[in-house]
Amino acid sequence: MTAHSGGMEHDAGGGPVRHIPVLLNEVLSALQPGRGQVILDGTFGAGGYTKAILESGAHVIALDRDPNAIADGKELAAAYPDALQLIESRFSRLDAHAPDSGLDAVVLDIGVSSMQIDEAERGFSFQKDGPLDMRMSKSGPSAADVVNTLKVSDLTRVIGFLGEEKQAGRIARAIDARRKNDRFATTRDLAALVETVKPRRARDKIHPATRMFQALRIFVNEELAELADALFAAERALRPGGRLAVVTFHSLEDRIVKRFFQDRFGKGGGASRHLPATQEKPATFEPIGKPVIAASDAEAARNPRARSAKLRAGRRTAIAARDPEYSLFGLPDLPAVTSTGG
Repeated sequence: MTAHSGGMEHDAGGGPVRHIPVLLNEVLSALQPGRGQVILDGTFGAGGYTKAILESGAHVIALDRDPNAIADGKELAAAYPDALQLIESRFSRLDAHAPDSGLDAVVLDIGVSSMQIDEAERGFSFQKDGPLDMRMSKSGPSAADVVNTLKVSDLTRVIGFLGEEKQAGRIARAIDARRKNDRFATTRDLAALVETVKPRRARDKIHPATRMFQALRIFVNEELAELADALFAAERALRPGGRLAVVTFHSLEDRIVKRFFQDRFGKGGGASRHLPATQEKPATFEPIGKPVIAASDAEAARNPRARSAKLRAGRRTAIAARDPEYSLFGLPDLPAVTSTGG
């Protein structure tokens, strides 16, 4: 997934790419993998975390909603035939793939796969022209369906909230004016339209269409809701003492993870010295190390993707998993989209 707007390194399609596993040593320190453990990697991607965990002697259940990622992982699975289980699945359903005895750890890397970016036909990037698709699971409404059918007001909300785009209204109106006569079909076609609304300036660090593409990808794949569901699923699936480590790359997702852990650490929300103390909730997790870990300067220099990465982690307590509380996250009520089959 893409990073937030504060000086981050982007792929031309609106997000950093997964060539090298980010914060690998820090993630392994949070997970403490070892022989005999069962660890779930909810975002297999190119297999960076999974391979390192396998080398510790642990058994890995690796999920990815992208069938291509699962196919590309067959070589690694062949190298670890008794230790790696590859499953095509959304990570929001990770608890369905956990053993009855519970998981020893869960790791989530909320990023875009380099393979998805590199394949023009997937439509994630405007670096290469391709169909306006962006569907990780290759099913459901596409980015073209969103751009060509959403009402202007809804499109404005999607671009503004999910893309953190200040010119959302102007871009949505320009899209509407153009699509009345000529529907959008390709990535570069849409990127070019955005550039007419937001011409690129010399001081701009990212392409004018970056945030637009971020918004579309998050919306098409329901990424924020998926992340929220995955956190609650991990709470249900981890055994007492089990560890959860989550790496995010932009502020929308980091905010969800931060609020989840704050709540599950048993901290009451909205506390103020001017108001009565809020009642603490049962703590289903306890902190592991610092509240948030960023990449070192050395790693950021080696791997630009790491510059915006944030790691948060927690250890499961013996308290029973609580009911999901989506109000924690402040997610907007965004419109549904129907596939046009195009």
